[in-house]
Parts: sequence; structure tokens; C-alpha cells
Amino acid sequence: MAESLKYASYIQQAIFPSKILINRLIPENFLFYQPREVVSGDFYYVSRRNDLLFIGIGDCTGHGVPGAFMSILGITFLNEIIVHGSFSSTGSILNKMREHVMESLCQTGEDAERKDGIDLALCAIDTRNHMLSFSGAFNPVYIVHERKLFEIAGDMMPVGVGAEEERSFTTQKHNLSGNDVIYLFTDGFVDQFGGPENRKFKYKAFRDLLTKISHLPMNDQKTILQNTFNEWKGNLQQVDDVLVFGFRYLADQLPNFPLIIP
Repeated sequence: MAESLKYASYIQQAIFPSKILINRLIPENFLFYQPREVVSGDFYYVSRRNDLLFIGIGDCTGHGVPGAFMSILGITFLNEIIVHGSFSSTGSILNKMREHVMESLCQTGEDAERKDGIDLALCAIDTRNHMLSFSGAFNPVYIVHERKLFEIAGDMMPVGVGAEEERSFTTQKHNLSGNDVIYLFTDGFVDQFGGPENRKFKYKAFRDLLTKISHLPMNDQKTILQNTFNEWKGNLQQVDDVLVFGFRYLADQLPNFPLIIP
């Protein structure tokens, strides 16, 4: 069983975009990825199509093997939609992903069926006009400009069947300035129990931490996040997969590739 899980993790990692590709597309970045088990329900996605740079972070229902299967579906659907160019906005990408997930899992919306799905944060950056488009399924994006944090919230529904009637995902836009730092993440960090009172880390402390370290080199930020998380957790069990992706937007350093897909 252990060998099978280890091999499954190799397959999952092969589907994720490589660190070489990520560094090529986004020179200044860090990836803090710490699965709870050998394989993970969290996934990350980076690609470029013409002038659009796509960055996505997903959190699938469950963790371990079930979550890993869902993560493969999520990456496959996301890649298929973007490669074929069958979208008009980040919101339309999430709408199409939801259709694919519901069809693949035979979800009809009945009350008795499982509500498996994906929480997702997706950015598309127009590198010519320095415009960030964002759509989220529960998950937000944080943008730090000159040590001030700005949050763009996602819609309160998953990519998949939700508890309420599905609506179209919204697309929100934000002008980027040079040296802005952008963070996408799943809820594993903020939901981790620990500290002297054995409580969750929570979003406010997470935002304060990101604001405090945002001016530092990206590798230093990753080290601080890792150390903070592990010190907070202490000897307690990790409750969920952890994924934080951060990058500094430096327009003059972004390569001008016509089309790159992982």
C-alpha cells in the first residue's frame, strides 16, 4: 500500500506544472505545498496563452486518495478549457469546469447525493495591459501593494453541485502595479489547530503575516510560512493539505512566449 501511494504521488506530481515551467513564466515566486498525506486534494496550475498568464489554486473535496483523484480531474478540465480557448472570462472558465465536474460525477443536484466539488481561485493576468481578472469558488486572492493588503473575494459556491441553486461565477478585475505581490491559497494553513490555546490559525493572522513579509524575497517568505506553520502546529496532527502560492508581479521580467501549456 505504501509503495502504491508513493507511485501515485509521482503520477500526481507529473500532472502538476513543473517548477522549471513556473519559474520560466513567473521568475519571482514561491510554492509552499505540504500535503497531509502522501497524495493531496490540493492542486496548483500555471500556464500562459498568448498575452494571458493563468494561475490557479484548487482544493478538492477530501484529502488523500479521494482528493487526489478529484485534483487530477480539476487540472485536466482546467487545462482543456484554456488550451482550446473556449472561454470569455475567468468566470466562464469556472462555469465550464462546473459543467464538466457535474457531468463526470453524474451530479444532478438531488438532496441525497454527495456534494463533491472543488474550491478554486483562478487569476488571468493580461500581461500587455497589466490587468488581473479573478474568479473564485469560495477561495479569495490577496494582493499586497506597498505593504497594504487588498482582498478580492470569491463566490460562495463550489465548482460542482452546491447546497443552493448554481449561479454564474463572477469575474472581478484589478489593475496591477509593478512590485505587487499576489497570494493564492487553500484553507489548510488558516484551519490548522495549534498555538498555546490549541485553536485555528485563522484568516486575520494569516493576512497580517503575509502583509508583514510581503517585501521580502520570495524564498524567504516561503521559509517564514513553513516555519510559522510548523511551529504553530507543534506536535498536533496536520488537519488538511496546505498550499500557498505567492508571486511578485514584475511586468518587465515576464517572458513573451506566444503559447505555453504545462
